[in-house]
Amino acid sequence: MSNKSNYNITESDLIKGAVAGDRRMQEELYNRFSPKMYAVCLRYANNSNDAQDLLQEGFIKVFRNLHRFRAEGSFEGWMRRVFVNTSIEYFRKKSAQLSSVSEKEENTIEDSDISALDQLAEKDIIAIIQELSPGYRTVFNLYVVEGYSHREIGEMLGISEGTSKSQLARAKSLLQKKISQYLSDTRKSYTR
Repeated sequence: MSNKSNYNITESDLIKGAVAGDRRMQEELYNRFSPKMYAVCLRYANNSNDAQDLLQEGFIKVFRNLHRFRAEGSFEGWMRRVFVNTSIEYFRKKSAQLSSVSEKEENTIEDSDISALDQLAEKDIIAIIQELSPGYRTVFNLYVVEGYSHREIGEMLGISEGTSKSQLARAKSLLQKKISQYLSDTRKSYTR
């Protein structure tokens, strides 16, 4: 991931070359997109090693299916979907089933605001999100970062819409507590 990308090569030429099996173009495609796709993987993974595994698995899928890209949307968006789906598959294999909630429980869950996120650096936010359980983290990422609806998340993960809402609310609540604690600890270290 540390190699520099050659932006003189157009995205279209890069894709054509990679589909044709040109190793230089495949390497360039990897170098150009691996930092962004690693960030996607890191949001879903338990740790950096798992994120690296997801990155490699995702690129294998990208290269196997590159010929299917129809240029009807952005290439980066297409890749992101491959990596999100790879992460969801990982989640399904690694995690126990998310706990279901009743409609009554769903209506009692508060949807907390996370305004403290504005005060944190991206790496701090990612580290705090990684502390969430895989279920909370996955639903949070799919809803907040990727923009899926609760219905779509339910279908992807095999859970009810209410369970998705519950997992998100609980994730936000935990994140709010973790962020408040982090900010409190940070302020204390500056005042010493």
